Amino acid sequence: MGAHSIKTVSTGRRVAAAGLLAAGAAVAGAGTAAAAPVTVDVPVELRLPGVPAQVTVDVPEGIALPAGLAQVAPVEFAAPAPQISTGQRILEAAGTRVGSPYVWGATGPSSFDCSGLTSWAYKEAGISIPRTSQAQIGGGTQVSKADLQPGDIVAFYSGASHVGIYAGNGQVVHAPYSGTSVSYAPLDSMPFYGATRYY
Repeated sequence: MGAHSIKTVSTGRRVAAAGLLAAGAAVAGAGTAAAAPVTVDVPVELRLPGVPAQVTVDVPEGIALPAGLAQVAPVEFAAPAPQISTGQRILEAAGTRVGSPYVWGATGPSSFDCSGLTSWAYKEAGISIPRTSQAQIGGGTQVSKADLQPGDIVAFYSGASHVGIYAGNGQVVHAPYSGTSVSYAPLDSMPFYGATRYY
């Protein structure tokens, strides 16, 4: 039995798509004077993996578009919004409270004690953590001082009597003590006890 050549639909589409792209290249190279970019829809039957849904070519004046192709308006795409990490969301929440007064036992939103600020900021990021500084540092995943990331809870002083949120660049945001307000401070301005991460 002799060999037969079978032309499949897929092969036909590949040939047609290649022809379309080649025609576009030929049109684009037909002349450079008074050429204008034209974006056209690629017919559905010619769309294959690697073939875009629209093709832009430079079409010189006086050259008509091939039959079946309609000119479409250019489409502009907005840049995707940057992804914000959980730790950054926690830190940003705490940062919005800078200037709020320290009040012992307060958990926000207008005044805080140290662990009230950390628990409030975590709650704003959708994470529930223990209320007291000792319970906060006792939970989560322990983190070394060298591995701190923004959003981590940092404890200070003997017995973890004070906590804040690591802000990066050797800084913490915290509610210091009565008569002060939520503020940033150098990490090394207080004796480091430990750190933990809940995200």
